[in-house]
Amino acid sequence: MMGGFDLANFVQTVCIWAIPVLFAITVHEAAHGYVARHFGDDTAARLGRITLNPLRHIDPIGTVVLPLALLALGGFLFGWAKPVPVDFGKLRNPKRDMLWVAAAGPASNFVMAIGWALLMKVALGLEGASLQEPMFLMGQAGVSINLSLMVLNLLPLPPLDGGRILVSLLPYRQAMWVSRIEPYGFFILIGLLATNLLGAIMSPLMRIAAMPIMFILH
Repeated sequence: MMGGFDLANFVQTVCIWAIPVLFAITVHEAAHGYVARHFGDDTAARLGRITLNPLRHIDPIGTVVLPLALLALGGFLFGWAKPVPVDFGKLRNPKRDMLWVAAAGPASNFVMAIGWALLMKVALGLEGASLQEPMFLMGQAGVSINLSLMVLNLLPLPPLDGGRILVSLLPYRQAMWVSRIEPYGFFILIGLLATNLLGAIMSPLMRIAAMPIMFILH
């Protein structure tokens, strides 16, 4: 331990979180590309982004540096991957299909959260086994990161998936107004994170999202 920083504990935490974080981000982005291709846009497919290879989706800052820093500080885990390119103009019905392309990422995170919860359930049945604790902790990390990404991305703020879903659902005039927020959405998000408002907004939503997980575990 140096200056209050427990290196061994940090390395253990990174080992537990690395696989869940990489899967959460990779499958989320690949899901966008897969659904976009289904509805007529093959941009992501042509660029090799419909893949489970995490190297194709990693953003050095958003996927590596920032999450590691937040893990070290013990704060709210936050990050991003390289967004999968989608040419909405190529979708067969751009305004309608945008909803399904945007929803695919959060939906994949929810499915993965269920999968990690099932791993926790299996670990609970391995009482006394050496694998019980690491399996349970990894499952717990998988549930946490996937529910966090799902809830975060469903916030109705462009360019988050929730913002795109909102644009798809609104009448044309209101949709155009909301879409104008997109160039400033990332800065708004960083501001919410820096002022702890993001955590305050997400906490009650996370509790609601966790209800199916609690059902599985009990």
